[in-house]
Amino acid sequence: MNKPDNNKAKKVLEGVVVSDKMEKTAVVAVNTFKAHPKYLKRYLSTKRYKVHDCENKCKVGDKVKIVEIKPVSKDKKWVVVYD
Repeated sequence: MNKPDNNKAKKVLEGVVVSDKMEKTAVVAVNTFKAHPKYLKRYLSTKRYKVHDCENKCKVGDKVKIVEIKPVSKDKKWVVVYD
């Protein structure tokens, strides 16, 4: 389950692992810059994703790529891509 099928265009994000305490799950923080709709000032937005890590390789501080997949559980809709 570490490589998703390439039939459809999937969302790919890069982030940093902030938690690896769960079994086969890691929490990845993804930083993006957004622009305010009226004032157009750019600001940093951080979102945390629960990610399926079937091999339990991810450690806190690792930079990883994640890909969107069909839901594995209630919160997990992303999987870590191992290169």
